[in-house]
This record gives sequence, structure tokens and C-alpha cells, in this order.
Amino acid sequence: MSGRALLFDVGNTRLKWGVLDNSHLSRTGSISHEELQKSGFSSLATRLPRKVDNVLVSNVAGPGFATRLSSFVGIHCGNEVHFAKSQRAAFEVRNAYRQPRRLGVDRWVAMIGARAEMKTAICVVDAGTALTIDAMDRHGQHLGGQIIPGLQLMTQSLQTETSDIGASSRSAPDSGVGMKMFAGNTSQAVRAGTLNAVCGAIERAVRAMRAEGLRPRIILTGGDASRILKQLDGKVLHRPHLVLQGLAFMLQDKP
Repeated sequence: MSGRALLFDVGNTRLKWGVLDNSHLSRTGSISHEELQKSGFSSLATRLPRKVDNVLVSNVAGPGFATRLSSFVGIHCGNEVHFAKSQRAAFEVRNAYRQPRRLGVDRWVAMIGARAEMKTAICVVDAGTALTIDAMDRHGQHLGGQIIPGLQLMTQSLQTETSDIGASSRSAPDSGVGMKMFAGNTSQAVRAGTLNAVCGAIERAVRAMRAEGLRPRIILTGGDASRILKQLDGKVLHRPHLVLQGLAFMLQDKP
């Protein structure tokens, strides 16, 4: 692909974007859905280029948001918006789902981005509103995935579904290793417990892959990736723009 492309990663909580210019991803940024609802799409006008050749989107925020984004891009850039879709097989990745379109497109595009970077077994972890774990072998075969609540959702469920665990406005330090993971107050206990829960899920998934003779690399993305990264053992690759990287590869590798 030649020219310039505008890429969007629309998650449940945030809208991220990046500009692909001559195979280089730059001018990345993000805005929360809450902020976007207050300020409107016009607030993006000064942050995004007007002259682009392609617009490609990974969207899990629903058809209503897709319509509004398409309308804005049409006015701002004069371009038609193309939406990525999960497929049975493409870009050296084969989908494990019997109904391929039911796999979240963000997970699909993230796996494409991961596969484009390395041809080995991979455990792709997206730590967003929900935390998703997807396993791939060295041939690009998706082996299936897991979905659990993300850190904030776990915390919110404890706050809303219990009577004595309240929200804390103060930031508590991340849980440590060994006995340091046991907290001395409720707020830190919630933070430590939720963090250990997601890290335990990731580590268990990796152990299961290793038990089958795979030697996966962990690729971590998503808004909470930086918190999780330092809690995991071994070499973990942090790719904050993995979905955008996947979209970029899809455009560049298009015949």
C-alpha cells in the first residue's frame, strides 16, 4: 500500500487512532468515549489529518458508534470508512471459531498484528475493559481464547455487589511478589486481588500451552498492560498499539 491511511481502534472504553504514512505508524492518540460524548466528534478535527487515502477501523463499540464515526470521517476527510471483520483465515492467521465473525474483531486484528511481528507460538493478551487471552501456534493457527473481566470491572463488581467494600479515591501501589502481595487495608487488598487474578489467568494459560509442547511468547496490549507487565515472570512484549499495528499490516499486505 502506498499513500497515507487513518487507522482507528474503537474499544469499549476508548477510541485510539494512528496515521500510517509510507509504512510508518505515527501520530497516535486516544480519547475516552466519555470525553468524546461530552465534546463531540468535532474535538477530533484538530488531531486528525484531512488528506488520507484509506480509513480502516476495528470497532467493538456497536453499529451506532460506527455510523457516527463514518459520518465524521466522511465530512472531515471525504473518505469512505472500511471496517475490519473477523474471517476464517487471512494474513497467515486461522480462526478457531466455528462461526468466525463471532470472534471479536479487535482480537482478530491483534492476532494479525502479533503474527506479522513473529512466526512463533504466541499468547496475545489485551488488558482492556475485558481481558482477553488468545493462543496461537507457530503456524498461525488460533487455538481459542478466554475472556474475563478487566481490572476495573472486577473492582466495580466488588464495590457494587458487596456492602463493606467501598471505592477508594486514592491510588494504591501495585501488589508485589511473595508476601508483599498481601495487603494491610481493604483498598489495597482489592487492587492486589484483582491484579493477581488477571496475572494468574495469563500465567495459567501459558502453562497450558507449554504442557502441549508450545513455547509461546506473551504479547501484551490494552490500557492496563503497563500495570500487568511488571507483575509477570519472564519476557513479555508490550505492544500498546497492537490493534493499530494489525490494521496497518492488513493494509500493507493487501494485494
